[in-house]
Amino acid sequence: MGKWWRCDIRYLLLLAVIPFIYIQMRLFGTQTEYADRLAAAVEAENHCTSQTRLLIDQISMQQGRIVALEEEKMRQDQECRQLRALVQDLERKDLKKLISNVQVPVAAVVVMACNRADYLERTIKSILKYQKSVASKFPLFISQDGSDPNVKNRALSYDQLTYMQHLDYEPVHPDRPGELIAYYKIARHYKWALDQLFYKHNFSRVIILEDDMEIAPDFFAYFEAGAMLLDSDKSIMAISSWNDNGQKQFVQDPYALYRSDFFPGLGWMLSISTWDELSAKVQSFEHFLDQTFTYWDDWLRQKENHKGRQFVRPEVCRTYNFGEHGSSLGQFFKQYLKPIKLNDVQVDWKSMDLSYLMEDKYVKHFAELVKNAKPVYGADAVLKAYNIDGDVRIQYRDQMDFEFIARQFGIFEEWKDGIPRASYKGVVVFRYQTPRRVFLVGPDSLQLLGIGRT
Repeated sequence: MGKWWRCDIRYLLLLAVIPFIYIQMRLFGTQTEYADRLAAAVEAENHCTSQTRLLIDQISMQQGRIVALEEEKMRQDQECRQLRALVQDLERKDLKKLISNVQVPVAAVVVMACNRADYLERTIKSILKYQKSVASKFPLFISQDGSDPNVKNRALSYDQLTYMQHLDYEPVHPDRPGELIAYYKIARHYKWALDQLFYKHNFSRVIILEDDMEIAPDFFAYFEAGAMLLDSDKSIMAISSWNDNGQKQFVQDPYALYRSDFFPGLGWMLSISTWDELSAKVQSFEHFLDQTFTYWDDWLRQKENHKGRQFVRPEVCRTYNFGEHGSSLGQFFKQYLKPIKLNDVQVDWKSMDLSYLMEDKYVKHFAELVKNAKPVYGADAVLKAYNIDGDVRIQYRDQMDFEFIARQFGIFEEWKDGIPRASYKGVVVFRYQTPRRVFLVGPDSLQLLGIGRT
């Protein structure tokens, strides 16, 4: 029995140990779970603390930047106050005088081109020869009408100029059968190019050249002096570099300038105020081309358009037109253009007093020249003029009489809208093989000049 009892006790102890071990295992698992949770909580707290510290650091950095920006703003405000004070000080010291030293262009120079690449290159080389030293005063443009690739490539090969291209695909409807379409195209091109330079590029003056011209050494100095006249005397419509009677046998004095009622063209400068007026008259130069005035320059010669205003021209041309072949088909070239004398004297126009060309002075100035010339009469007036040493004047009765006398001398016979070429108050003046001047005087010229008949 004792042996059985000992077995029962061991059995009971085993039964008691099993639940104890189970409970211990459950307690251990619970403790481990809580320990893991506690570790996760501690880790989360540490992460939160780290993020908080990082945020605090970022805030500190932003505050530092804000302080730096505030300091920069204060510095800039101080500089602005100093600049305002400086500007006020400059204004007190005549700021306008300082600004006047900034280079403002005198005029844009535009060469009107189409399809003559060789002619264009000769013109560009002539311009650049004298333009380099005054390029900022006279920026150079090439305006091409059409798409001739040789002309475009030739123009783009020069860095010293700006290239413009006018592409016109509108059909042309000439007023008369057989009329040259080229003149209509030229008219449209001029309108477009001048609008570009005045209204897009905002130049106050523009000098217009063609792609078959060479210029004189004093070309730019001449136009710079002319710009002052153009601005100060509104009775001057344009400044021209051309004299229709500028052939070698008819000119002598490179310093002499004249006013003319006849628009010369062939190298001329106009102002934006004049272009505002002309451009507003029509939408297209094609409207100019009526049955009487086929070409745009003839439109400018109409009295209703120049309105009594005049043009300043030199005695000796500042441009030479070498274009024997072109849209005019060489008209008048051999007789009138080829013999033109291109000025070769470097005139210091800045030192010249040109006030005599102002409207109120010029009538008296020119009248004195005509008055002092010796009157010559008779059918042999040309022969008599040749044998007189001083200036002479020859009266003509009407256009037919003028053409007869002009033909004997060899000058231009042509009139436009009742005005002889190169005339002023009906008077055409030219040299005749010597320094002597010949004045062809119209029937009303002496009266218009305030000269009593002699």
